Amino acid sequence: MQIYRYMNIGTAKPTLSEQAYVPHHMLDIIEPDEFFDAVQYAKMAQNKIFHLNNKGVIPFIVGGTGLYIKALLHGLFASKPSDPNLRLRLKNEAEIHGTEIFYQKLCQFDPEAALRIHPNDTYRIIRGLEVYELTGKTISEYQREHRFIDCRFRVLKIGLEMNRKSLYDRIDHRVDKMINAGFFDEVKDLLVRGYSPKLKSMQAIGYRHLVDFVYGRFSWDETLRLLKRDTRRYAKRQMTWFKADTEIVWIEPGQLNDLSRLIEDFMEVK
Repeated sequence: MQIYRYMNIGTAKPTLSEQAYVPHHMLDIIEPDEFFDAVQYAKMAQNKIFHLNNKGVIPFIVGGTGLYIKALLHGLFASKPSDPNLRLRLKNEAEIHGTEIFYQKLCQFDPEAALRIHPNDTYRIIRGLEVYELTGKTISEYQREHRFIDCRFRVLKIGLEMNRKSLYDRIDHRVDKMINAGFFDEVKDLLVRGYSPKLKSMQAIGYRHLVDFVYGRFSWDETLRLLKRDTRRYAKRQMTWFKADTEIVWIEPGQLNDLSRLIEDFMEVK
């Protein structure tokens, strides 16, 4: 989400002072209404990594959008069927009948993908149905067949974990902090700029919640409750995704000495 311009507070984008302290890459590279997917991310990030490596700089890939990281490290499945006319028809039908009906279809045809996709994520729902209609195979089947076998880089994977209650408390506090920092004004500014609430970028957690408040669908208290709840649920899905990766070394945030030794040992291996 930090690739989008004007979307700063809701994405927890590094501040200018943080970016000055440690160089960051691939921030603010596209408009909120521009198309961008995991394939484009992987290609762009790979080129950036090669460039940094040639300069003797070791990059940190900071998650976590699990699929994008996996696409970068292992590539995506080669067969990616697409039909612009079919996608347009599905998109138009979704606007007429609502995304919920399409999400139920995805649950029926590809329950594995439906578990990973939010019911309001119209783009990914339509993409899953598009692949199924074109091929008779689910997008989950394509991903399983590919299996993300070949890793393009030598990587040290570090996962941060903490007590679930502490994590959820921090999430709730983070939401309050974003609101106090002006998150609501940020969303209103995006709408004033003419960005549609139906955009993929505007369907992200927090943005879609505050858009619902703007349009009077929920009260302010209910908006904050749903925002905190859905952020906690997303964190749970993230943990499920990353826990399936046996290469990740899990460390608590305060274990800095262990973390330093882990990185030093990794760097010493030629």
